[in-house]
Amino acid sequence: MRVTKKRKQVNDKVDKTKLYSIDDAAALLKEVSTPRFDASVDLHIRLGVDPRKPDQALRGTVTLPHGTGKSKKVLVMCSPDKEEEAKNAGADFVGLDEFVEKIQGGWTDIDVVIATPNVMAKVGKLGRILGPRGLMPNPKTGTITMNVAAAVNEVKAGKIAFKIDKYGIIHAGVGRVSFSEEKIVENASEVLATISKLKPASAKGVYFKSVFMASTMSPGIPIDIKSVKGA
Repeated sequence: MRVTKKRKQVNDKVDKTKLYSIDDAAALLKEVSTPRFDASVDLHIRLGVDPRKPDQALRGTVTLPHGTGKSKKVLVMCSPDKEEEAKNAGADFVGLDEFVEKIQGGWTDIDVVIATPNVMAKVGKLGRILGPRGLMPNPKTGTITMNVAAAVNEVKAGKIAFKIDKYGIIHAGVGRVSFSEEKIVENASEVLATISKLKPASAKGVYFKSVFMASTMSPGIPIDIKSVKGA
């Protein structure tokens, strides 16, 4: 692929041989992010674990101090007695059978699915559709619960779920380019500190192999994990 002159100038601003402090990375990111829209800011974290081993297949949740910058559409699948609670908490869609049918028909215009345990027999049938999209409710991420109000509130407040892929990498959105440098740093630090606490006892050697910060279409900026508080 031919690299445009403008793109080369942007790429040249990032020294790939250098590890940037997280503060410097956030500042540089805003400088090299070129899209005209408010691009997302993402972390790409390669860990020294073997995701094929059950105890090293990391997944979890973290509440970003400043949210994601994106309003998430939440579907709550529950029994009728929980519908009012879900609606009052701000869920965008609430119900059960009608949404089972819609999802089976290909509808997935949602960001998070929360379900109560008593309806999982029906929701479980949607695993082939929801699973690959990262939408399947899971007790480890707090999306299978009877306390639907708390779950909806946490998602709306900036709670995100993450999991390691088969290559040993975690991809996590930590905000938007329009965020201040301080907010990007605080959100990113919260994610990295949370992942640090999840280090499996069986994982040997270097845990954080590499951490890159990037926005949509920007070059990745390598981060020195030692500059991150709590990581």
